[in-house]
Amino acid sequence: METHSALYQQGQQRLAALRQLPARQDQSLLERMQQYGISRRDFMKWSASVTALLALPLPFSNLVAEAAELADRVPLVWLHMAECTGCSESLTRADTPDLDTLIFDHISLEYHETLMAAAGWQADENLEHALEHYKGNYLLAIEGAVPTANNGAFLTVGCKGHTGLQSVREAAEGAAAIISVGTCASFGGVQAAAPNPTGAKGVHEVIDKTVINLGGCPPSEKNIVGTLMYFVMFGRLPALDMYNRPKWAYGARVHDNCERRGHFDSGEFVEQFSDDNAKNGYCLYKMGCKGPYTYNNCPTERFNSHVSWPVLAGHGCIGCSEPNFWDDMADFEKPLGRQLLHGLDATADTVGAVILGAAAIGIGAHAVASLFVGSKEE
Repeated sequence: METHSALYQQGQQRLAALRQLPARQDQSLLERMQQYGISRRDFMKWSASVTALLALPLPFSNLVAEAAELADRVPLVWLHMAECTGCSESLTRADTPDLDTLIFDHISLEYHETLMAAAGWQADENLEHALEHYKGNYLLAIEGAVPTANNGAFLTVGCKGHTGLQSVREAAEGAAAIISVGTCASFGGVQAAAPNPTGAKGVHEVIDKTVINLGGCPPSEKNIVGTLMYFVMFGRLPALDMYNRPKWAYGARVHDNCERRGHFDSGEFVEQFSDDNAKNGYCLYKMGCKGPYTYNNCPTERFNSHVSWPVLAGHGCIGCSEPNFWDDMADFEKPLGRQLLHGLDATADTVGAVILGAAAIGIGAHAVASLFVGSKEE
């Protein structure tokens, strides 16, 4: 097992190599921070929080800070397939720029169909130049499922009429690392729901390289930026779970860190969205919450500048970071009941199928027992 000391040295060597490369941005990160009124103290606090997010010891925060400043040395190509652009929105839609959005602005973004000014032939030329000029060194991010039916004809990209399938395979060939951003790119998402007429698939199903899957609809901007920072810092992939998701982000169940977990353990459940139990913040399992079957850090990282997440806002988790969630997790406002599901174990590493019915019976019995306890107290 690799020690933290060896990993730290690897990070130092990686950043020393990046320092030898020319800067690709007119402004340094520190100048950008000054422009938006973000202090050095805020930057160091951010570095410490990213270090904790990546499950690294605090001394690594120095590497995180340096990696952020050198992020413009790493070319990033971002492709859009069959999707809603919600993953990019998760990262960029901020009323006030914070360090996460500044890092994304600072990184050398060579191609992004939503954010770039270029269009038509110029856009295609930019992509072709990036793939050729930075071959073997660029980080490839893909957002959206890849239609494969009819040779990928259900998605045509760019003025040259390339299919999405063709674009992904060509871009993946010269990539140093590949990230599937969101559940659609990771596992097919909504586009792959039955009957899936376009043959939509996750990126890893159409290429022969290892792909980092950032499940979520959308994933937290922290998980996107954290993965980018890990690659900038070490030049390699982080430790991954059985679905190739980073363990630091997807290593625990939503249920385990939910602020409503105490109510679950006490047998206190919402019976209707409008009842007093809902107003008191009781557990949403009976209203279809899929937290016990979903691996993600939503409860700890949250969304919208760490303000909230669906369960805190009053609706159960729909399991959107899991493979085939649209089919396997439905109905979203009813408990799963008896069906087969993968990965319902103490950790996300366990391989093999688990009969969800047994777990559901246990949870259901717990819920029923709570009703009897409530009636006796009355």
